[in-house]
Amino acid sequence: MTRAKGTKRSRMGLRQTEEAIKFIKDRFEHKLARTLHLTRVSAPLAVLANSGINDHLNGVEKPASFRIKAMGETAEIVQSLAKWKRQALGVYGFRAGEGLYTDMNAVRPDEELDALHSFYVDQWDWEVVIGKRERHLKTLTAAATSIYRIVRTMERETCRRYPKLGVPALPSRMRFIQSEELLKRYPHLDPRAREDAICREWGAVFIIGIGAKLSDGRMHDGRAADYDDWSTETEAGYRGLNGDILVWNPVLKRAFELSSMGIRVDAAALKEQLRIRREQKNAALPFHRALLSGKLPLTMGGGIGQSRLCMFFLRCRHIGEVQAGIWPAAMRRRCHAQGIALL
Repeated sequence: MTRAKGTKRSRMGLRQTEEAIKFIKDRFEHKLARTLHLTRVSAPLAVLANSGINDHLNGVEKPASFRIKAMGETAEIVQSLAKWKRQALGVYGFRAGEGLYTDMNAVRPDEELDALHSFYVDQWDWEVVIGKRERHLKTLTAAATSIYRIVRTMERETCRRYPKLGVPALPSRMRFIQSEELLKRYPHLDPRAREDAICREWGAVFIIGIGAKLSDGRMHDGRAADYDDWSTETEAGYRGLNGDILVWNPVLKRAFELSSMGIRVDAAALKEQLRIRREQKNAALPFHRALLSGKLPLTMGGGIGQSRLCMFFLRCRHIGEVQAGIWPAAMRRRCHAQGIALL
């Protein structure tokens, strides 16, 4: 693979890589908590299957599950903590403007295994309480801008600490675009190719509106019905109060997602999205009943990939360079032939 001028592929040994991972995670976590005024909390590894709390992502992924002998009930390994965090904010008594974050470890057994994806997911899951009048795009874009500034600062710090990585690659600012605007800009490209094209041009972008159908009848990407609000109409007829942060990866020569976030559904949006996805039966689940009855706070939140950040900052070509995992033997052989050492 070729690389952009000024960037270098990671040539660190395994021990130096592990030291760099700890440096990045410690520093980023501190900056995130300070910037968004977040309190760290402990998070579950598993939740009860009938609680409605687990994240079903696009609605088709099947979570890993196991039987709890002592309770006679089935539990699921979390796939993310999108709904659990909202419930926790209410339990802990957080107020508007306050939030929490957790060091989340999840398992997604249906995930494709490739250079960017593993069945194991490690991310900072964060969530803040917002007021009713804050459920608009300015709240979302302000938070996204703050997170991007942390990412850019951390890239500069990492390059200074490990000069062999070369110079920083991220632009000074991240730009915003609606998913419908992106479709109109590149009408003959599929969503992944559209992301590549805009990231190649702008360097860093926040794509707004993920989950609702666009004018071509397809979604830019899937989202579950019960956490992000992707149905509420915003300005100029666009829909969606959520989005993704993507950057241009100079080593992989492609768009690279670092974070997904959004303003969460209120009762009206949840009803509408369950209707659109024909999942009205889920309204009877404990989490959904609590939300529909007004017992949960209005929130905004998201996830920031830990291994993704480390992979980007350390100029790695495979997520297995920064994350110990299970990989197909053929993939390990290919990586070894290319000089890529998987953990």
